Amino acid sequence: MAENKAVKPKLSLSVQYADTRLQDQLTRPLIRKTVQAALLFPAEITLRIVDAEEGQQLNHEYRGKDYATNVLTFAYTEDEEAEVTQADIILCTDVLLREAAEQNKTVIAHAQHLIVHGVLHAQGYDHLDDDEADEMEALEAEMLATLGVANPYLEQ
Repeated sequence: MAENKAVKPKLSLSVQYADTRLQDQLTRPLIRKTVQAALLFPAEITLRIVDAEEGQQLNHEYRGKDYATNVLTFAYTEDEEAEVTQADIILCTDVLLREAAEQNKTVIAHAQHLIVHGVLHAQGYDHLDDDEADEMEALEAEMLATLGVANPYLEQ
């Protein structure tokens, strides 16, 4: 049987609105569509939307950085042979809103960028050196284009 490239990887997605301010804009269907656009492998992902206090606490506890950041990814499947990518992705509403305003982007477009970025991290992508960053940014731009979102790296 020929492989069908149109078949999307299986996704089990849980969305948690610990901070409900964006719940009407960042709907579950929009989040699912965005995660699915960035998915290269089957995945079990929890996406949690938090306020600055929880974002700062998590960033401090797990990364030793005492500030809230826009997106945190906790990838649990380090094994390249794993059949399912498992991860928690944390979006911080306060940082997302501030950055969207600073960058003259819509909240939804910036959130979609951060979600795609987080999902790529969950699948092993990183941006620790220039080559990795270029590869990850190109993938993000390609995936965001399928969602109708402009390349966030061209605007900076």
